[in-house]
Amino acid sequence: MAHRALVIALLPAIGLRALAVLGFPPAILFYGDSFAFLREELTPGTTRPSGYSLLLALLRPAHSLTLVTVLQHLLVLGLAVGLYALLRRRGLPGWGATLLVTPLLYDEFMLLLEHMIMADAVFIVLVAGAVALITWRVTPTTAAVGGLLLGLAGITRTVGLPLLILTAAYLLIRRYGWRPLVALLVAGALPLGAYAVWMKAEKGTYALTEADGNFLWSRTMSFADCGVIRPPERLAVLCPNMPVEERPYPPHWLWEDFSPLPKVPGTANRNKLAGEFARAAILAQPGEYLGAVVTDLGQLFRWERTSVDEKTPYKLPSSERPISSSVRGVAEAYEAGPAATRVVEPFAGWLRAYQRFGYVPFPLLTLVLAGVLVAAPLRRRWDALLPGLAALALVASPPFLAAFDVRYVIPAIPLICLAVGLTFGPPTSFLAGRRGATVPVEGRTHAMGSYDGGRADG
Repeated sequence: MAHRALVIALLPAIGLRALAVLGFPPAILFYGDSFAFLREELTPGTTRPSGYSLLLALLRPAHSLTLVTVLQHLLVLGLAVGLYALLRRRGLPGWGATLLVTPLLYDEFMLLLEHMIMADAVFIVLVAGAVALITWRVTPTTAAVGGLLLGLAGITRTVGLPLLILTAAYLLIRRYGWRPLVALLVAGALPLGAYAVWMKAEKGTYALTEADGNFLWSRTMSFADCGVIRPPERLAVLCPNMPVEERPYPPHWLWEDFSPLPKVPGTANRNKLAGEFARAAILAQPGEYLGAVVTDLGQLFRWERTSVDEKTPYKLPSSERPISSSVRGVAEAYEAGPAATRVVEPFAGWLRAYQRFGYVPFPLLTLVLAGVLVAAPLRRRWDALLPGLAALALVASPPFLAAFDVRYVIPAIPLICLAVGLTFGPPTSFLAGRRGATVPVEGRTHAMGSYDGGRADG
């Protein structure tokens, strides 16, 4: 069987997901983001876009959180198969392509996100699917579908927005022609524009969220010194009231009682003032800002994602946690019954044991990504740069805009796997000759049926 290695790898991966479904029914809830996504009234989100809420609304008539998580598990398994198919098409042997998708199949955090009522698993599939499609073949059609997927990713998590611009720059620099570029941008703009219009109708402003300024302000709480910034009186209310060395991690400044942010009246006004303060702080203390970013990125060199005694929402629960009365109705209305995560042994225990070792350490992942970004240009594997740079953007941007979070690194995993295969797989000329296509000569022709559209490089 040509795909024996993939089938062998898929069976245990499916088994792990079955353990999640059996051990933690109906789903794992992330306090309190999951409940915001599950609300019955559909309105644009204040702190995050509501693309995932729209998907949940489509599935609401089934009244099954289990259906949501099973669908997310299947989407990621399908993504792994799709990446495998692309890598095989690029000449990798079955065992090699299978090896490269195993992090996607077996990473414990990927399993966790698939089983959570959170936007991450869907976001991962949208982004990796778009990049893989455009890497596979550039035509107006594939560019349009890729752009649409990236636009949907942008209304699912705003960190996906730069990827649409990055992909457009890739098509432009590689000179694929104006038709794929226009198709990408127009298709990507459709969901983004529709969402912005919805936001205008509901909240009076064209935007995707009303919290970008809040998040950037929370980032500056790592270093902001109002004695240096000297903000005007209208911004001084946002000055931190504790020494730098005593301040908690930035996300806590968004919600906790000690934060001055929630005390500023008006959602739009709060976001506006927070953004102004943040920009003033960064301009006044650029070195401290970059230092905070570098400190956060240093967590990429931590071998263990979470220590044994660390309190984190990213561990599989060992006991049931009751849902607070303020949001219980939201979850139970969606489920049409009890919605708290149950812990069913021995399945839950088996998966908790797997979580302690079933992951790719971040230092290894970081080293591989750096290697790809260096090796791809040296080997003239230009198509590997799109997934490589997209992975870099996903990993590096959150510490600049908000803070580092383990969860924000996981979407880079499938992109890094794809980039590795494209960088170190067989050369294009070998594949073209093997398939009977034209071998590039002096960068004037192309192989494997890619759309030319005015492009002049190989």
